Amino acid sequence: MSLPLEGRSAVVTGAGRGLGRAEALELARLGAAVVVNDFGQPGRDGSGAASATPAEEVAAGIRAAGGRAVAHTGDVADHQQARELVELAVAEFGQLDILVNNAGILRDRMVFSMSEDEWDSVIRVHLKGHFNTTHFAAAHWRARSKAADAPVYGRIVNTSSEAFLAGSAGQPNYAAAKGGIVGLTTSTALALAKYGVTANVICPRARTRMTADVFAGFQEPAGDGSEDRLDPLAPEHVAPLVGYLASPAAAHVNGQLLVVHGGMVAVVERPRVAAKFDTKQDAFTYDELDALLTPHYADRPAGETFAAAEVLGLKHE
Repeated sequence: MSLPLEGRSAVVTGAGRGLGRAEALELARLGAAVVVNDFGQPGRDGSGAASATPAEEVAAGIRAAGGRAVAHTGDVADHQQARELVELAVAEFGQLDILVNNAGILRDRMVFSMSEDEWDSVIRVHLKGHFNTTHFAAAHWRARSKAADAPVYGRIVNTSSEAFLAGSAGQPNYAAAKGGIVGLTTSTALALAKYGVTANVICPRARTRMTADVFAGFQEPAGDGSEDRLDPLAPEHVAPLVGYLASPAAAHVNGQLLVVHGGMVAVVERPRVAAKFDTKQDAFTYDELDALLTPHYADRPAGETFAAAEVLGLKHE
């Protein structure tokens, strides 16, 4: 029996470590040939010299297991290097079928303390990095579809975060970038559907180099056999969903946001209109808005905002 991704090729960014590594290995296990991208800087804030080692080690591991893989060590936030990444997949494997965007950095700070560089660098790697690869992959699929005069096979899996959904107070740059990625994903999903391409976004929770301190206290209980089980925050809990979204089985899943971690997947519903007010005149006045909106918000719970903090309580039952 053939594997679900046999004959397909994939690009996974930030795949030298953590989530990206687990995702690249899962796609390869499902039969895909993989371009393993990682810029290889050691610091989670994007500091340190770039290194080819992380990407090359993952690619070598896939080949050792009988799969097909090549390494790419470029910076996806650089437009030209993102072009070269997509071109490498086409040159090595004939075409690109799957794009998984995962590369990112953290530079956490409260909004009143954040520097311009801390803001710009995180937006650049996460949001521009997602755009760059998406742009060139989309152009590839559009050209193929036009040449064939028919839809082609294309899958995009982007990476957002619960920091965007819940509103992470100490991560205004990261939360903004991850929110932007959701907007990019839904726009892309609508734009590329006619070419046969789907685009979805996940909010994963996992213990990685970027989150090691965040989840330092979330250890799995020992002494009851649990030490033999997979860490609930292991990236391997996330990778199967990425494999599914990249597969033919997910052909009708498009423009969706899913939260995933620890043996749980939650489908997040789009925002709904909670209330609607109409002026009784040609245009609203201050007094009319005061009479309508002030009572509406008067009894709302303190601290309740558009953020969906309840997602942080989701867990496997």
